[in-house]
Amino acid sequence: MVEIEIIQGDITRIAVDAIVNAANCSLLGGGGVDGAIHRAAGPELLRACIPLNGCETGQAKITPGFKLPAKFVIHTPGPVYRDGQHGEPELLESCYRSCLDLAEESECETVAFPAISCGVYGYPWKEATEIAVKTVREFPAKNVKKVIFCCFGDEMLKIYRETV
Repeated sequence: MVEIEIIQGDITRIAVDAIVNAANCSLLGGGGVDGAIHRAAGPELLRACIPLNGCETGQAKITPGFKLPAKFVIHTPGPVYRDGQHGEPELLESCYRSCLDLAEESECETVAFPAISCGVYGYPWKEATEIAVKTVREFPAKNVKKVIFCCFGDEMLKIYRETV
């Protein structure tokens, strides 16, 4: 079983094998976590993302971490939350699974996730954390030993701690 750690902090400063970027479908940078990761990694990250030709919601693509302390960045566009009746839970679960699949393929032992879709995409925090934790717990990991959920504030930290 994968070890789960919950921290509050800046995902761009975590020394792990891979950090996950809550990206948009273009993979060309944006606001929130996405913008912070692109700024911290440097312009090489954008250059590496351009030939990937974007990414569908619920899928994931991987690039080097460049100037980040993480070896890789795994980019995944999460779903925009409407009402939970338009495939959002399945798409969010697919984000986590797709990222873990890529981490496995890249022989990553440690992966740090932000709260995917919980910013401007409006996913309710409690439901999102339940999906995240359940998906990680059920994932049949071989290489991935530890997942860190990196929270951006006190309230999210509290919700993750209650969920785990």
